[in-house]
Formats: sequence, C-alpha cells, structure tokens
Amino acid sequence: MTVKFDPAWEHDIYGKKRHLNRYPFDAVVSFVFRNAPENVPRESVCILEVGCGAGNNLWFAAKEGFRVTGIDASVSAIEYARNRFIEEKLEGEFHIGEFSILPFLSSTFDLVIDRAALTHTGRSVAEAAVAEIYRVLKPGGRFFFNAYGIRHTSCTAGQRRDDGVTCQIQRGTLVGVGQICFYGLSDVKKLFCTGWRLLSVQYIEIKETLLPEKTIHTEWRAIAEKVDAGGVV
Repeated sequence: MTVKFDPAWEHDIYGKKRHLNRYPFDAVVSFVFRNAPENVPRESVCILEVGCGAGNNLWFAAKEGFRVTGIDASVSAIEYARNRFIEEKLEGEFHIGEFSILPFLSSTFDLVIDRAALTHTGRSVAEAAVAEIYRVLKPGGRFFFNAYGIRHTSCTAGQRRDDGVTCQIQRGTLVGVGQICFYGLSDVKKLFCTGWRLLSVQYIEIKETLLPEKTIHTEWRAIAEKVDAGGVV
C-alpha cells in the first residue's frame, strides 16, 4: 500500500493547534542564504516549500524579500499560514495538495525546501515527490532535503508498516507526530541518482545523555542541484 499524507497531521496536530511554529528552522535559513541565485533581485527568486505547515520558513523568506509558495495537505495548516501572511501584509501563495502531484508549471522555482515533510510519507511517495520537485525546479535550481535517520531512537520504537513507514512510535523525539520513514545514507543517495548533482549530504546526531531518556536524534540534510540527463546544468 502506498502511504501518502498522514491524517494525524490534520486531525491530531495542526487541527488542534499543535506545531504551529512561528519562526524558521536554522538549517532552512542557511540553505536559502547560501543557495539563492547570485546577482538576482530577491523578488525574482522563487522559493517553494513542500509540507510548509504553518508557513514559518516561508514567513522568514518573505520577510527577506523572496517570492514564496507553500503546499501542504493539511487544511488547518494552510489556513493558519494564509491568515498570518494577511495579518502581517506579506506576499505568498499557499496551496492544499499532495507532494507527489505538484500543481505548478515545470521550471518555475529556484529553490525547493523540504524540512522533514517527505520523511513523513511512504518511500514510494517520497520518490514521486522528488521527481515532481525536479520537474518544477529551474535548471541549476537547488533542493533542500531533510529526513530522519535509521539510528534514531524512534526508528525501532514503533510498528513497521507498508512502504517503509514506522507508526505508533512510543519513544524518542518523534512521539506523537504520526508515521515516519527513516533513511540511511544509501536511501538518500538513491533518491538523487538520476538528474541530480548532490552538493552536500550532512548527517546530524544529537545524544541525550541523561537517564532515563538517553535517546539519539538523527537526521539527514542534503542539498541537490538539478542537472539535465547529461549532467550539465
């Protein structure tokens, strides 16, 4: 069975006003500033976030003058993001939809952000989403991919289901956020084996050393650049 959007994010998280983050993640801020096209006015740089949630990352980018678009399957999250942008008089587009079928024209965006959104879908959905992200990126455009790693404490603290996802997690930092698909290095590289140039693949590991928790949080942060079939931008 193909595992797509986890309804827990609408019913149990965003719908109950949980995880409505206000501020951007530091890794996203670094990605945007380091990878936005040079010598291009910010208002001409188009940024898409898949799984934008409450729009906190796009809020930062819009405040900095970039042109932003977000998509998420949660109605509550998109409503919150739209209202915040209206209240703060910021420009941005927000869409309700699936990651694997993006409602955008090809070669539209300079940057695409995935801050731990695809890792909440099944592996086949993530592959389809990465193919769609490739389509909507401009040649030379860059994609930030962020997924949880297989050494994460939560990886073995739940029930393994179809399409590589783990559900009903009982331990670690990922309790209460629905299904997760955990990635190893080979899994990350496999996502970007065709049409991409991997520019960076970072592995982050954070250990909580105090008992009784003593958990490990692991994640991948990869940056990939869109190239053509021959490897030329």
